[in-house]
Amino acid sequence: MQNVRHKRKLSMIAYTSLFLSALIAATILPMQSEAVLVGLISATDHPVWALLTVATIGNVLGAIINWVLGRYILRFQSAKWFPASPAQLERAQGWYRRYGRWSLLGSWLPIIGDPITVVAGVMREPIVPFVVLVTIAKGARYIVLAWATLAVV
Repeated sequence: MQNVRHKRKLSMIAYTSLFLSALIAATILPMQSEAVLVGLISATDHPVWALLTVATIGNVLGAIINWVLGRYILRFQSAKWFPASPAQLERAQGWYRRYGRWSLLGSWLPIIGDPITVVAGVMREPIVPFVVLVTIAKGARYIVLAWATLAVV
């Protein structure tokens, strides 16, 4: 009985760690959820579908946080600490106007993926298409990563 409790506790820690790493990785803070996912796939007996689901949900929620930040950040545009110059902001908005919501399929990309989700909020992208496209992009990335991991293991 105690062994079962211990296994459940370890499982909960594993899923929580994966969720938090995926959530934080999708925000502007640096974090590598891919390493956590690969480690859990390689070293545990958790169902891969469950790990993929937890990682995707966490990563999409992190992107939604970025979208919300984007929706409200222009209020602080004149503050000294504002993270972008007017020229940088105009360039990002022009880029989003040019490529539109389809650029959200690149939200999984390192370096540029997180800013895309912030700019989508600035540009007032509706939440439903935002969530659909970001879920496709981030879920596909984790599926490819899991497939590659399982091919090696």
